[in-house]
Amino acid sequence: MSYRGRVKNGVVVFDEPVQLADGMEVLIELIDGGENRTRPTLAEQFADIIGTVPDLPPDMAEQHDHYLHGAPKR
Repeated sequence: MSYRGRVKNGVVVFDEPVQLADGMEVLIELIDGGENRTRPTLAEQFADIIGTVPDLPPDMAEQHDHYLHGAPKR
């Protein structure tokens, strides 16, 4: 038997009401091959290097153009 649904906040929500017993084993197959998958955020992609550069100015994030390119501080 097949049911259609969508993932919302990490949970599969069926398009129509479905009665399945608790603990029933299911298999989920992606219809579109996963093309609509959520991509990892930049923070997730670079988690292993975030915060690894020591001694940066405390306002580096806000004033990066100043420190990297010499632009006036805002």
